[in-house]
Amino acid sequence: MRYSAQVKPISYLKANAAEVLAQLTEGRRPLIITQNGEAKAVIQDVASYEETQETLALLKILALGNVEIEAGKVKPVGEVVARLRAKQVGK
Repeated sequence: MRYSAQVKPISYLKANAAEVLAQLTEGRRPLIITQNGEAKAVIQDVASYEETQETLALLKILALGNVEIEAGKVKPVGEVVARLRAKQVGK
């Protein structure tokens, strides 16, 4: 995704806050805010932010799983299934 069209100075945000929020919600594309010609912030709609956070959480779970695999903290699937079935029978 190209962000060059989604770069605005902070003065634009101040003058057009309601319009910017509407565009963020509708277009679901982040907006880069500059101050004195330098990128200072990125704003995005809440739904996109939540999706990003969920994706990051899943990636973290996968990374932790890989660490456990590398550390040898794994069990054969048959053993796990047998243990789960035994728990169900015991209820």
